[in-house]
Amino acid sequence: MDTKALYREILNDHNVNPSHKNELTDATVQLNGVNPSCGDNITLFLNINNGIITDGSFTGSGCAVSQASVDMMLDLVIGKSVEEAESLYSVFTEMIKGNATDENLEKLEEAAALQDISHMPSRVKCAELGWRTMDQMLKTPLVQAVIKKTASLPHIECAGN
Repeated sequence: MDTKALYREILNDHNVNPSHKNELTDATVQLNGVNPSCGDNITLFLNINNGIITDGSFTGSGCAVSQASVDMMLDLVIGKSVEEAESLYSVFTEMIKGNATDENLEKLEEAAALQDISHMPSRVKCAELGWRTMDQMLKTPLVQAVIKKTASLPHIECAGN
């Protein structure tokens, strides 16, 4: 199987069978993202505890690229620190611009399957939607306050000591 066929298969799998497409009812933060050029619309939900993205999901509708991209993004960022998620966002945007190194592409794991999107200007905003929504979410003052608040909470196992 050639590389492009593998990338199409990965994209199709994340679109048809997304692992994270549901409403996360106990999310600590959520944000709606819209791509007005084609109508893609998502709501991104994240649980952030002690500066770690412990869970995430999305709802919404859109093209295969937008839906698969946000699902791949969540595969990558769940379990990572907010700082690591922001770093992955930077790598992803460099890839979409056609400027990512092979070393950085490896950090994106399956999301690197979207590398050829950089040659399809009409699809760039579709691929970026989930990533931009996460970036905007993580940079809002309210979310920054949530991150700081949960980072200062005592650990349950330490509370009695």
